[in-house]
Parts: sequence; structure tokens; C-alpha cells
Amino acid sequence: MSANPSPAPRPNGPATSAPTPDLPTRRSVLAGAGAGVLLAGVPAVARAAESPVLGEFDVVVVGAGAAGMTAALTAARRGLSCVVVEKSATYGGSAARSGAGIWLPNNRILLEAGAPDTPEKAATYLAAVAGPEVPVARQAAFLANGPRMLDFVMSNSPLRFRFMAGYSDYYDLPGALPGGRSIEPDMIDGKLLGAELERLNPAYLPVPAGMVVYSADYKWLTLSLVSARGLAVATECLARGTAAALLGQRPLTMGQALAGGLRLGLLRAGVPLWLETPLVDLVQQDGAVSAVVVEHEGRTCTVRARRGVVIGSGGFEHDAAMRARYQQQPIGTQWTVGHHANTGDGIRAGERAGAALALMEDAWWGPAIPLPQEPYFCLAERTLPGGLIVNAAGGRFVNEAAPYGDVVHVMYEKDRVSPHIPAWLIVDQNYRNRYLFKDVAPLLPLPDSWYASGAAHRAWTWNDLAARIGVPGAALRATVNRFNLMAWHGEDADFGRGESAYDHYYTDPSVRPNSCLAPLWAPPFYAFKIVPGDLGTKGGMVTDHRARVLRPDGSAIRGLYAAGNASAAVMGHGYAGAGSTIGPAMTFGFVAANDLAEG
Repeated sequence: MSANPSPAPRPNGPATSAPTPDLPTRRSVLAGAGAGVLLAGVPAVARAAESPVLGEFDVVVVGAGAAGMTAALTAARRGLSCVVVEKSATYGGSAARSGAGIWLPNNRILLEAGAPDTPEKAATYLAAVAGPEVPVARQAAFLANGPRMLDFVMSNSPLRFRFMAGYSDYYDLPGALPGGRSIEPDMIDGKLLGAELERLNPAYLPVPAGMVVYSADYKWLTLSLVSARGLAVATECLARGTAAALLGQRPLTMGQALAGGLRLGLLRAGVPLWLETPLVDLVQQDGAVSAVVVEHEGRTCTVRARRGVVIGSGGFEHDAAMRARYQQQPIGTQWTVGHHANTGDGIRAGERAGAALALMEDAWWGPAIPLPQEPYFCLAERTLPGGLIVNAAGGRFVNEAAPYGDVVHVMYEKDRVSPHIPAWLIVDQNYRNRYLFKDVAPLLPLPDSWYASGAAHRAWTWNDLAARIGVPGAALRATVNRFNLMAWHGEDADFGRGESAYDHYYTDPSVRPNSCLAPLWAPPFYAFKIVPGDLGTKGGMVTDHRARVLRPDGSAIRGLYAAGNASAAVMGHGYAGAGSTIGPAMTFGFVAANDLAEG
């Protein structure tokens, strides 16, 4: 273990119960370093040369999301001194906002639940999903280290996990499991976090008051008015909430539990977390990354890293210039549900340090409705029976129940030829009478703001609805008539909706013969604008099986590691199953820290 660090105070108080020493005296970042030192970003050289050294650690982690906090926890428990610097005023990043599904083959929770997984099946399936562009060694590193990471996290934090039974792998490819490989966090008591609870990044969709809800419950809560099991799940969620209230707990589930549990692990390991401390650049010495330059309390400061830096700062979904540079149009920052602080800072710093980039054109896409407050990422709504998606010509163009990333890939592909963005999700009153839509209960009216913004439209005839959304009335009627005929027969002859296991996850089992398909017949009819939304971007620094950042020539940049959406995804352009972002993010954070500990 290296010598004790010289930690600086966190803007919101100390991260542990230990006393916080005064800031080190002002000194140059270049002092005593010799001529081999350079700043990766040339514009910041002058500021760095004048900046105080805020602290020195074995490992500096940039970003307090799932990747960064897992890396920091691992480094600390491996005996390394570590600090986490976080741009935002909150911790947890996009993971805290999420449902926190974690796709992790052959983990203990999965196998104890009886899932028929094997390393061979997982390797076969991941290879088919990721494709030949993702090195086999990197795929193997994820599969081998994922279960170890989970065991480590459970041993070093209060986090426990639940199997999301039935949430199938997204593709019916060799090695796929129809019962799924995804897990999610169990409930933790937010009161354990003390004052840190207030600094937890809020959830994207808050859990209804008085309930304890898991990601796996939403499938059934959507059906609570029409399904005995749905009603039973709703009752169970309420019973959990009542029990938690009686015990005086502040229940956290999903992303709130994941981020909160990792934060508790850091607190117990004595790892400081400095909020509102954005990365400015990386410092290299003799070809190795040796420090980070950050903004802290209005000053440019340096934090030295004796062994290396792990970038876990997320993607660039909220940086309009990067999206315009790398991604297809139309695109912007207004359709993403990723954390607002994800503006590509770590990726740009890595590129200045010599990193190769890949997959920058891609994202963790999904159809979204651009509601006035923020976009709504559609999971169940586009898949439930009694709905279909049409383009500007009024025709269907995709299996609406396909994996959400695929739906957007098709939207972009076809939009090159004819207008497919925006598209429109079409449903009828029978659909609205039966199913939850976002957080609007069946039978209840949709918010007026949805209509005023143009995100939703309502009409009593197909011709009127078509006029409101600007599609040909005759074409829309013909599309609905053909869809209804196929729904009655239970077979989508046009796009195969209902042919895969995943197609049937967010559906209504009471609808026969195909739980994905039901006719649209009851007025009024509704249309919801569909745009290319995302959970975050998928491209970033190219890394190897040790999570080391690579140059374009394939050589590793010494002392620089990346995990999560700051790195190019191990899934390639694919999406293996629920939690394909968080599972690899945590795993490669774990891999990076172990490599630093062993180096």
C-alpha cells in the first residue's frame, strides 16, 4: 500500500468520519516533475502551471456513477489510496436514474435461482450480439470478471441482488436464455446514507409514494387493472412500502439502491468523494498519465495519481457539438434521458491524451416521447397489444416489440430514404382503458400539457387523427385495417411481432392468440410522437481486456483506464439484454482497479 494521501475537503463536507486536513500549500503542477511532463490539453497548460496540488493518491477515479464507484471501491479494498472526483453536485450519474438492470451471465444470483446458464452459452451469445468488431479477449474478460465483481460488491457493500426472472435476453440467438440473465438491486434503507442521501442523483421515474417497487414489477403494474397477477404485484408493492414505513425506513430500489449502496461501500472504505469537481484535463509524464486537472471551488487544481486514472465519467449525450459531429441527424440533447452532466469531458480528455475512439455514432437508443418536462423512454407502451407505430406516410415499418435499440436503428436507416422521424405510436381507447401509460393510470385523462406540446393527439376518427399528425388518412386507415386483421389471426406477417421471447415480455398474457397483438377499434384514437431517444451514448475510448485505454496503433496509454459509457461498449452495436450498460460498466471498473493494484 502506498503512503497516505493528502486529501482535500469535499464541497459538501467530509466523505468519511475522519478529520479533513487543510489544503496543501500552493505549488506548481510541474514542480519537480522534470521535462517529461505535459498537459494533454494544450489550452489548459497555463492554468495548470499555476494550479495548486489538491492531493496525491494511488488512483484517481473520474465520475461517481456505477463504473467509477465500483472502480474506487475495488481500489480501496485492494489497499490503494483513492479519490473520486465528480462534476455534478450529486453522485450516481445515469445509474442512479435508471431501473438498474444488470446483465451479468453466470453470476451467483442467477445460478442460485436455477437459470440454466453456462460460460459456453454466454460466450456464444455475446459473440453473436457484439460481432467480430469487439475483440474476443475483451468479451471473455467481461464474462469472466462479471461474477467476481458481483461477489466483491456484495462482500464490500450492503448491496444484495434479485433475479429479474423472465426478462429474456433480447435476441433469439445461439446461447440466449429466454428466462434472462438480468438482476437488479434489492431494497436498501436510505437512512443508512445519512446526509449523503440528499446528494444522491434523483430517479428518472420516482417510485409511487407508499410503495416499494422493483424494475421487474413494472411489467405487472402496467397490467394491474386487467391481470390477477398484476393486481397481486401491486398489492405486494404496497405491502412492502407499508412494512418499510412501520420500520422507519427510507426504501431505495433500482438505480437509487445501486448508487446508494455503492456510496455506502465507499464511505465504509474511507474513499473521499469530491462533488462539483469537474475534470479539466489529464497530465502525462514520460508517456504515462500521472495526474488530473480539475476545477474545485472556483480554482483550477491538480490531483496526482501515482498509479493511474480511471475515467468513468459517462458519455456525451448532453453535448450538442459532439452529437452533431459524430451522430446521425436529426439528433440533439433534448431526447436523451441520460444524466445532464454527461457532456463527454472524459472522452475528450482521453482523446487529447492520445486515445482511439470507437462507436461514437451509436447510443443506447430507444423510442422516446418528447414530453414537455423531459422525454419519456418507451418500454412497455410500444409493445402492449393494441398499439402500432407508423411513419410519415402512415405505414408500419418495424416490429414495435423489437429490442428498443433496434427500433431506433431502423428509424434512422429508413429516414435516409423517406421521413420516419418523428414516427407515431397509435393506440385506441380500449388500450387506454386497460394499461398504465407512463405514470397515467388506465381510464384517467392524459395531461393537457402533452397535447399542448404536440407530443400527443386525440381524435374520434382515423381521418381526423391522421390530419392532426400530418399523415395520409387513407394510408393510416389501410394500415390499421391490415394490422387488425393480422391481430385477429395472431400473426404479424409483415414484421414478425410476437415471434421472439423478448417480444412477449412487456405484453398482456390474457390477449390470445398473440399477446403482442390486439386490434384497434374503440374511439377516441391517440397518437404519440416518437423520436430517437437514448439512455446514453455508446461510443468512447477504445479499451482492452484490462480496461486500459488504447491509442490508434493499439498500444496502451500507461496509467489511463476507462469504463462505462466513457469507453466504447463491449456490446459493440448490439444490446444483449436488460442491463447491458451497467453490467459491463461495473465489471470493467472492477477490472481496471484490479489491474492498477497488480501493476
